[in-house]
Amino acid sequence: MAERISRTPVREQDPKIRAHNFDEVCYGFNAEEAAREASRCLHCKNPRCVGACPVEIKIPEFIAKIVAGDVPGAAAVIAEDSSLPAVCGRVCPQETQCEGSCILGIKGEPVAIGKLERYVADNAPESKPEIAPKNGHKVAIIGSGPSGLACASDLAKMGYDVTIFEALHKAGGVLEYGIPEFRLPKETVLRREIDEVKALGVKIETDVIVGRTVTIDSLMDNEGFEAVFVGTGAGLPRFMNIPGENLNGVFSANEFLTRNNLMMAFRDDYQTPIHAGKKCIVVGGGNVAMDSARTALRLGAETTIVYRRTEVELPARREEVEHAKEEGIEFRMLTNPVEILGDENGWVRAVRCIRMKLGEPDESGRRSPIPIPGSEFEIPAQTVIMALGTSPNPLIVKTTDGLTATRKGGIEADSEGKTSRPGIFAGGDAVTGAATVILAMGAGRKAAKAIDEYIHDK
Repeated sequence: MAERISRTPVREQDPKIRAHNFDEVCYGFNAEEAAREASRCLHCKNPRCVGACPVEIKIPEFIAKIVAGDVPGAAAVIAEDSSLPAVCGRVCPQETQCEGSCILGIKGEPVAIGKLERYVADNAPESKPEIAPKNGHKVAIIGSGPSGLACASDLAKMGYDVTIFEALHKAGGVLEYGIPEFRLPKETVLRREIDEVKALGVKIETDVIVGRTVTIDSLMDNEGFEAVFVGTGAGLPRFMNIPGENLNGVFSANEFLTRNNLMMAFRDDYQTPIHAGKKCIVVGGGNVAMDSARTALRLGAETTIVYRRTEVELPARREEVEHAKEEGIEFRMLTNPVEILGDENGWVRAVRCIRMKLGEPDESGRRSPIPIPGSEFEIPAQTVIMALGTSPNPLIVKTTDGLTATRKGGIEADSEGKTSRPGIFAGGDAVTGAATVILAMGAGRKAAKAIDEYIHDK
């Protein structure tokens, strides 16, 4: 029976070797491994995995194509709903979405849907999706992250003249600047998928800061754009507001990961390398904290993650936590910084922490961490990275008449991406705050449909 076949293991770099390089950790499936894993799928009549996917990829259908040896056919099925399969196959939290709903996971291990998606994306020949004839309507996309790319792709396929405006010098948003090379290779994976979006006819203009160099009003009034989608992400870092956060050697995870990715991109001409120190402390327990810690380790720092709850409450993907442990990163659970200590030159020398215990559940359902009086202690460090989440940048709301901000600083929009101003749509982290790549893509796709309806109804 298919359900009795054990989950196919994925080949990976040896932890002792990969801890010293930025090459991709996971090698992925080969054809034989992919076929074996795909054969485990039960092809349920009512596949729960599809409903759990934010972009509703027809998962059993593409898996059946793999079993039949039809990789191009599998890619065509995925392409109906996703424009970034190689990216999503690597960075999406499948264990809480599609794989988390797989019926095989009730009594055993779910089908490795993410690894199969990656296999198809990495091995399918380039294909040209169907594109409707140009309809003469122009749409602007602000931000080239996952929500912007997904929205642009769908609109381009519908025949719209789409231009993406990106503030930085390369397209990709968090995919380019926020995720390390060892999880998402830029040249061989991300660039290829962005090129496929451009092949649909989507234009990308970089170094354009909407709200500074141009405004949404000028795009609509002077450049002829009939609708605008805002997918600017959530790039405003959060800090703890404890003493010592202004010392040299304290980074937000945003800055640290962005600078590292820039250093990787410009190896031969990068003038501001990152100071990682001999000992680094990363504060936080999400995927960004894991990325930051594993990056600091590769830059030569002995790295410790401090988290105020237990390992059970860690929000990071289990795979990322296990990879970090394998590579030698230390975890200090039930620990919370209260002060960053500096030396006579203004550089970090240690972090004073307090031990915690778990109390009653908070509004999120997780048990609230409570400080234990008198339990303070110090951890030596030269670098501290704050990986505490991010908030949307308020620039767009402040410079655009008629937009309303949420309490947390995001753009107020409904489930279809409609904002308080007709013709302006928003989605992804710019609305919700920091979330996942696939949720942002789902928001971009919903907004594309709403934009199409809006323009047709005008």
